[in-house]
Amino acid sequence: MHTDPVPRKASEKEEYQRSDSMAEIALPPAEPIRALALTLKEALVAEDKKAVRAACAKMLEVLAQFYGVEPPDIKILNARPLKTSEKWIVETFGDYSPDTARIRLWMRTAVQKKATSYGVMLNTLVHEFFHHLDMVSLNLPETYHTRGFYERVGLLYHHIQDTPVKKIVWRSQSDGTYHVDWGKTMSRSSGK
Repeated sequence: MHTDPVPRKASEKEEYQRSDSMAEIALPPAEPIRALALTLKEALVAEDKKAVRAACAKMLEVLAQFYGVEPPDIKILNARPLKTSEKWIVETFGDYSPDTARIRLWMRTAVQKKATSYGVMLNTLVHEFFHHLDMVSLNLPETYHTRGFYERVGLLYHHIQDTPVKKIVWRSQSDGTYHVDWGKTMSRSSGK
């Protein structure tokens, strides 16, 4: 994970800093969201696209109700788009369109076309839901990938999974962005 660059425009910089400092968020009751997540897991194992969509849609309804927003639409697509160059490879796991309030998730890997793992699908769903929440509720219309954004995603993801939250260890880059130091992050954890 890598943060977006800090914008130069003052109003956008202020939004970025608000998002960056917002590392906590209220969490919904454990049920029914955890039971719905298990339904998603089963649908992925069965590679049932309609069941994956239904589970995701129901989870989004529950989350939207808790956060007091309209639920975004959800579309489940097949193999992830893959872009390559001589220096990099990028797969798209999901996206959010503010114009349509729609989340799109790809349920198959780009190269082998296998069903994506449950953890990746759930994390992508939560990530894209937070883009929606940023825009419609948290007054963060640019919905930047800040440290705070990733922290909020991690809190909800681990809450749904009922797993311990790992404190993300960030490493600053020379361009003012940050990326996760995975070795240090995985070696330390905090309680729920």
